[in-house]
Amino acid sequence: MKSGDFPAYTFATMTHEELLQRISIDPAVCGGKPCIRGHRIWVSLVVDLLASGMSVDEILAEYPQLEVEDIRACLAYASEMTRERTVQVG
Repeated sequence: MKSGDFPAYTFATMTHEELLQRISIDPAVCGGKPCIRGHRIWVSLVVDLLASGMSVDEILAEYPQLEVEDIRACLAYASEMTRERTVQVG
């Protein structure tokens, strides 16, 4: 494998609910911000990285302790949040 190449990922079929189980909210961890379970990586950080144009492969290279499903879980959580409230834009 050449430098910069990434292995092919197999995507396990996980339900929305199974993905959300990868997210934890604990007042004693990161001030209660939603994090990827077992890590101190905020869901909002991962979503911000994706929104800024960073690829999944780039995020996994920067945070090797994460798995593809963790990133999918962050998106599932963000999706749920948009159902609960709106943010004024423009």
